[in-house]
Amino acid sequence: ICDMVTVARLLNLTLVVPELDKKSFWADHSNFEDVFDVDHFINSLRDEVRIIKRLPKRISLKVGYPQLEMPPISWSNEQYYLQKILPLFSKYKVIHFNRTDSRLANNGISFELQRLRCRVNFKALKFTPKIEALGKKLIGILQQKGPYLALHLRYEMDMLAFSGCTHGCSQNEAEELQKLRYAFPWWREKEIISEEKRSHGSCPLTPDETTSILRGLGFDKSTQIYIASGEIYGGEARLASLRRAFPKIVKKEMLLDPKDFGQFRNHSSQMAALDFMVSVSSDVFVPTYDGNMARVVEGHRRYNGYRRTYRLDRRKLVELLDSHRNGSLSWEEFSAAVKSSHEARKGQPGFRRIVPEKPKEEDYFYANPHECL
Repeated sequence: ICDMVTVARLLNLTLVVPELDKKSFWADHSNFEDVFDVDHFINSLRDEVRIIKRLPKRISLKVGYPQLEMPPISWSNEQYYLQKILPLFSKYKVIHFNRTDSRLANNGISFELQRLRCRVNFKALKFTPKIEALGKKLIGILQQKGPYLALHLRYEMDMLAFSGCTHGCSQNEAEELQKLRYAFPWWREKEIISEEKRSHGSCPLTPDETTSILRGLGFDKSTQIYIASGEIYGGEARLASLRRAFPKIVKKEMLLDPKDFGQFRNHSSQMAALDFMVSVSSDVFVPTYDGNMARVVEGHRRYNGYRRTYRLDRRKLVELLDSHRNGSLSWEEFSAAVKSSHEARKGQPGFRRIVPEKPKEEDYFYANPHECL
């Protein structure tokens, strides 16, 4: 969304309020205005770009107006949009970008446009009043009980199928995940060797692995942990070791009355908005996988004063976990190695890493938007 506002500003075009994806695994039918305060979004940016809620009928597809549907190329700079996209408007008065994730480069963008991204991200995008109110209620309940750690535990069925990771799963579960993977044609790479991916740090940590990591970092039974996630694959049984080590584990469903959820129930994006708010406000944030939410939470926590956010080095951690479990590392050695390897990975101030010609390997703009700070 921030990228598309910035592109519209660069090209001096009118932006139609973005549509949210309704075709992914979540199959959530929420619209933009169900998650975000749409009037605030439009009004707060009115000096930057013209935004309208919907396409006028006179230039809609129904009356046969020429319209181009396309995905812009990922990680593109200003010249791509000025030289390749802008000329298309002489033929097509409306262009529908049907993919908008990571379509603007992290680095090499003019300071003015980067600052606009910041204004959209931190000022223009506000959740609806109902989401804000319930999120603040959740945060208040947690804070009354003392400091808390928000754990973004990405051990969900869709994430495991998408990443091709089956470590910690039974044979039946691995087969079920493989079937799901084959059911989605846009997950192109079908055959994935799970253990090889895990050794490269490309898999979400399992709840068992997460238990050892948190203990290794020095968290104990007194730590209040809020699990920010969808339904954990394997249910409560898979969380058994985590609950034994950390009895003060809670989820939003445990803290609120069922009637509090009301319109949010069965709307994954609205429920995720609540987890987002709780994660941003937590004393410590620990994501077990580098997804979009984890990165944007990290960026907001930097913006709010560099609150402690562990950027887990999964490749290193998997190596340490396996060494401890095969007996070559004592618990004391394991814990010391976990702590030392993450001393500089707590969300401290720093500039984004730039990797010329390999933007996917760079630090993500929204995880460390240093131009905003």
